[in-house]
Amino acid sequence: MINLSEQVFLRWSDPQPAHVTLLTSASIDTVLLAVPHAAFEAAARAAKLATLPEAGAPPSVARGLWPGTRRAPGNQDPDNEVASASREPWIDANGHVVAFERALHPGQQVLLGYLPDDRIMPFDTLELALAEARVHGGNFILTLQPRFRSELLAGSPAARTAWDSLGQTIRFLKQHRDLLGRPALPIITAVVEPGMQTAEIANLLHRRGASPALISAQQIPKGRIHALVAAGMKQVPTAVFAHAAAGGTVIIDAPAPTAAKLTKREPDRDFLSLGKGRIVAYRKRVTDPSEFALDVIDVINHRQRAVRLWNALSSIPLATTAPAPGELLLHVLQYGSGESTELQARVQGHFSRAVMLSPGASPQPLQTARRGSTTEVFLPSPRRLAIVRFSGALG
Repeated sequence: MINLSEQVFLRWSDPQPAHVTLLTSASIDTVLLAVPHAAFEAAARAAKLATLPEAGAPPSVARGLWPGTRRAPGNQDPDNEVASASREPWIDANGHVVAFERALHPGQQVLLGYLPDDRIMPFDTLELALAEARVHGGNFILTLQPRFRSELLAGSPAARTAWDSLGQTIRFLKQHRDLLGRPALPIITAVVEPGMQTAEIANLLHRRGASPALISAQQIPKGRIHALVAAGMKQVPTAVFAHAAAGGTVIIDAPAPTAAKLTKREPDRDFLSLGKGRIVAYRKRVTDPSEFALDVIDVINHRQRAVRLWNALSSIPLATTAPAPGELLLHVLQYGSGESTELQARVQGHFSRAVMLSPGASPQPLQTARRGSTTEVFLPSPRRLAIVRFSGALG
């Protein structure tokens, strides 16, 4: 029985029995084979390593970009993808793909299966691809870039270090599976539907650190959400406007209901009141999701954000619920490399304790401080992944 959410899958070409020890050292669970190989499969069975024909692999989502930061022009070092301090790096990330698919298909497990592209990327972006999928509640089929595979089999120290780190991260994800895939705090909630318009808005909300919760039109709950984004939709569901009437903020790029009253006009959007809340209505369809994501954050203001990071040019945060009452989780995914600065983070709510968990390290207590409606901590910039577990909720 294949467990899509917990098993670690690896595509492996040209398998040899001698490779089994290498694969088990990284805690791989299932190897996908393009063609049968009797000797390898026998050695794998003896080592309790499962094999599966790639043609019979579980269905996967091929949409995705190899994660990391885009290297600046002129940088010829493939293992140094750091952007300059004076400009923002371009981040390729896929967490929103998992959240998008989970919103549209509740109860279905999401397995990403995209392949490496032609860029030369740091070896440890492979574990980043797995970590971002798991954090958002999905999974990823590991596929080594050709350079990584060839150097690993040749015994390159850099490749072996990255492989050992991958195994370390896999064991961390297995140990802390109860902290992964938790619902995002719904402070900013975006309604999504099939098609690229809402998918790209969800993408940029994630990349801009808005830490959005994603829901489908069929999942819109009753009550009030602080900020409900329904832009990019073919038709805004009527249920969206109930959140404005209940006191929330609704953000759309379509006409507002006739019952809404204009309170302020800006060059590209109108602010209207409806019941106890408000509607922000863009007069034209959103064409720049990146700027729109920043607008959404400005509308709710920084003090109300689920999470905010400083000194984190290439990190993406996600604030989620936790397994136990009175707790909150902050996930920080690091898409660049070489950042050694300390990160300043604030999450909504007041907590007396915080502990940082990261692969290969002991739990690290962090000092907490109350800042308005938030709790502030300082944490070391993670190599690829850190989870901060906040507890001891204060009234």
